[in-house]
Amino acid sequence: MEFSIKTLSPETAETGCIVLGVYAEKELTAPARRVDQRSKGALAAALADLSGKVGSTLLLRALPNVAAERVLLVSLGAREEFGETQYRDAVRAAASALRDLAAKDAALFLVDVKANSQPLSWNVRHAVLAAREAFYRFDELKSQKKSPAPSLGKVTLPLSADAQLEQALSEAEATADGADLARTLGNLPSNICTPTYLAEQAKKLAREFKLDVEVLERRDIEKLGMGAFLAVTKASREPPKLIVLRYDGAAKSKKPLAFVGKGITFDTGGISLKPAAEMDEMKFDMSGAGSVLGAIRALAGMKAPVNVVGIIPTCENMPGGAAIKPGDVVTTLSGQTVEILNTDAEGRLILCDALTYAERFKPDALVNVATLTGACVIALGHVATGLFANDQQLADELRAAAEEAWDRVWQMPLWEEYQEQLRSNFADFANIGGRPGGSITAASFLARFTRKQRWAHLDIAGTAWKSGREKGSTGRPVPLLVRFALRHAGRK
Repeated sequence: MEFSIKTLSPETAETGCIVLGVYAEKELTAPARRVDQRSKGALAAALADLSGKVGSTLLLRALPNVAAERVLLVSLGAREEFGETQYRDAVRAAASALRDLAAKDAALFLVDVKANSQPLSWNVRHAVLAAREAFYRFDELKSQKKSPAPSLGKVTLPLSADAQLEQALSEAEATADGADLARTLGNLPSNICTPTYLAEQAKKLAREFKLDVEVLERRDIEKLGMGAFLAVTKASREPPKLIVLRYDGAAKSKKPLAFVGKGITFDTGGISLKPAAEMDEMKFDMSGAGSVLGAIRALAGMKAPVNVVGIIPTCENMPGGAAIKPGDVVTTLSGQTVEILNTDAEGRLILCDALTYAERFKPDALVNVATLTGACVIALGHVATGLFANDQQLADELRAAAEEAWDRVWQMPLWEEYQEQLRSNFADFANIGGRPGGSITAASFLARFTRKQRWAHLDIAGTAWKSGREKGSTGRPVPLLVRFALRHAGRK
């Protein structure tokens, strides 16, 4: 799908469909009023059939004196309540309706509707991201497709073009490409999306965008002394990989950002076996890895002026005769020892060695992304990603980026008092701290390996995928990581 910014008049735009906004009070937006006037009140006459609920739509055809073949009315909800969420919902609803039409092109006359104090560049970014999300399909593994591919190929954003808006458009399209990659990697089953497959995808990105890539094999991981990472992968027939993917878009003198993504391509829980119900969703346990690959793909695609290194420890967590057991003690790359009290707390074990490995790149900031704890889902549900940081300035930067990306986070405490729950009689500390504050003690575990770094941890267990009828990867937090990197490069 191609997006463009161009000045258009809604009543004379020769296109397959124009999209117009209507408030719940039956108040037409400015472009809608122009079309209503040209069509001699045709829109006003049809409003009785349009619900006031945000995202409700009504399709009209062949309006008199209007050049567009179709007019799609979209409800914006109550005018006084209209804001960022309502804008995104309206655009997503419009895109969903357009997906089912035969129109080959459309003009989105919603893009200039003010969403609180957000600038037009914000509207442009989120129009593209919401539309691309609505058009995303994952049916490549079905023998019969449910429906033919959407015919809509071009979407015009009717605005006066300027450099800032064009830049926002370019960034949004690249971000959508990255989010789509993360979604697809997450949606693939674990018999396809193995650690080897993730490594191949990293190499593919490296070829396409001329990136530096290195894939460390089991013997390399053993030589480094990554005892925690190796412990998790012991019972799996799939070989582990440590993927290092570098994008250099700024001067070599600029320190890179380091993104570390958890890549458990399937998590059975190991000896601490998970319940059977919904265990299929543990294919999404590599969503941190997928989001790191997606973010780097987006930044490389837009040629962002920033240096980023992505580090992905990836393996399976399986039961078996060689599996680690509760009570085992392992030595991490940092030299610290860990008593494994629960083999289902494996994500922090592969991440801790990867976080130590990241020190060699001397990053300006280190951010790890992981579907780490069910406790974070209990705390924050499926709306906000949990944010933990040992540096408040870094936390503030991530929160600001999250608000711009509308890929929101909520900061959780990382106080030293929580470390007491990780006490062990047999090793330096344990890998779990009990049920109380489970997401916090998991972050506290990782904090022991990042004391030399400006570090933040994003727990995406509640936001990386959806369950139920809409089961599938969300592509989060690719938009957040991209906005954070761009803000780091000075683009706000």
